[in-house]
Amino acid sequence: MAVNDICIFGDSIGKGVVLQPDTNRYRVINMDLENILGGLRINIKNYAKFGCTVSKALSVIKRHTHELMGYSRVLLEMGGNDCDFVWKDIAENPDGEHLPKTPPKEFRSLYGQIIDEILKNGGRPTILNLPPLDPKRYFNWISRGLNADNILKWLGDVDMIYRWQEMYNVEVMLLATRMGIPIIDIRSAFLKHHNYRDFLCHDGIHPNDKGYELIYRTVAEQM
Repeated sequence: MAVNDICIFGDSIGKGVVLQPDTNRYRVINMDLENILGGLRINIKNYAKFGCTVSKALSVIKRHTHELMGYSRVLLEMGGNDCDFVWKDIAENPDGEHLPKTPPKEFRSLYGQIIDEILKNGGRPTILNLPPLDPKRYFNWISRGLNADNILKWLGDVDMIYRWQEMYNVEVMLLATRMGIPIIDIRSAFLKHHNYRDFLCHDGIHPNDKGYELIYRTVAEQM
């Protein structure tokens, strides 16, 4: 394959999903990457899936191990769904104990298994860290039709959403460092702007078109 042939495993951000404000429905972006990246030619095989967690990604990767050594890079972008909760359960029982979809220890272990699987099969993994979310927008989004007061009671404060996701971002960074895997820091590309929220959809978690352009440029520069 050509030097710029890459594949992607991850969730909806890896897939390029944006929320359309007029319909509140998601779509996959369609961008002229060659133009955005200044003529750099990249062929992408995208296995990212909406709602994907590390456990689901591991299953997908195992089905495609025979391909991995053929790509110049295997990009991994995960964590946003793993750190999420079942908000309906929390709204109905704010005094109960609620676990994220993938607890931190399990997240660390499964992400490590993903990297091992890629390396074992001759792939060259590169990790993307998590873009920041807007806790207020995201709270408004996930509490639609639910008891928002109960969710807030369980959280303690809205900014807990940001801090919890940040903890998973730290896990990703530490894992990359410990395993000696290159990491592309897309989070800082957002946070260096005075209002990073300008790059997010109104659900508070998915990048908008401008946000994806920022991600692609950052990936090209750092890769």
